Parts: sequence; C-alpha cells; structure tokens
Amino acid sequence: MQSIKEKYIKEAVPKMMKEFGLRTPMAAPRILKVVVNVGTGKMRDKKDAIEAVEKHLALITGQKPSPRPARVAIASFKTRQGMTVGYKVTLRGKRMYDFLDKLVGFAIPRTRDFRGIPLKSVDASGNLTVGVKEHIVFPEMIGEDVRNIFGLEVTVVTSARKRDEAIELFKLLGFPLQRNG
Repeated sequence: MQSIKEKYIKEAVPKMMKEFGLRTPMAAPRILKVVVNVGTGKMRDKKDAIEAVEKHLALITGQKPSPRPARVAIASFKTRQGMTVGYKVTLRGKRMYDFLDKLVGFAIPRTRDFRGIPLKSVDASGNLTVGVKEHIVFPEMIGEDVRNIFGLEVTVVTSARKRDEAIELFKLLGFPLQRNG
C-alpha cells in the first residue's frame, strides 16, 4: 500500500498542477500539520482516567500530548481557571504522515456505521476536521485493556487557498470523502 506522502509526491502534485494551472510544484496545496485534541470531560476528577487518556493519546500519535488548561472558571461546568480540561498534540513531518496513514488506512474504516467523511467537514480555508468517537479504533489499542473510552478530534491543516483545492487534495490522497455534500 502506498503511503500518503508517496501519493502526494507521485500522483497528487502533477494532477493538481494540471487541473489548477499551477506553474511549480511548490504552488500545489500541501498538508502543513495535523492537530489532535481530546477533551477530558467528566473524567477530569479521576486522576487514573486522566493518566490513561494521556498515555493512550501518546501511544496513538507517537508524541507526548500537552495539557490544555481552562482559561476561565465556569461554575456550571465545575471547572476552575488553570484546571486541565483536555490534551493537544500537533504533528508535523514524518509523525504527521505516519498518523495520517493510520487514520485513513485503519482507524476511519473501522469506525461504526462509517459512510465517508462529509464534505462539510472541510472549512472555507481548506482544513479538514474529523471527530473519532472511540479511540479504540486505532491499531495501538488492540489488545490493551481499555477502561475509559474517549473521543478525539483530528484537524488536518492545509495550505490550500480555496475549499475546492483542499477537497481535491484530500480526494487525491485517498481520504474517504462522501460523494455528495
């Protein structure tokens, strides 16, 4: 199976240059970074659950997550300023491509009732945001005794100037996008 980086270099760049009338390969849209976010939600009071979230996110992404503190206290959510309310990982380079290969090749097809990524997940500036409801769809979680299942949000940031360019990039890279809006 061809990796996403190889597909980008060998297939996507020449097709996008021809389709969008670009003069140089450097003008073609590319993936800049991947940001993975996890909210701790109701698990924030359980220290062992928070440590498990951090450990599993590190296993999935291959990089230590950074804790995201609450900026303001909200009494109805029982959060205080500075309390850890989530974790974030920003992936670039080789780790980014490895994670995308895992996401597109293994995790997304294993999600329950999957019918493709809706085109409305691509925003006006060309970034794709996908929610994964259960982290156990990743291959690293097979065989692990998982007590707490959590969801995560993956944002793929591109250098595309228009939404259409980004959608074409994702299609050429093999992302399972839905055919209709």
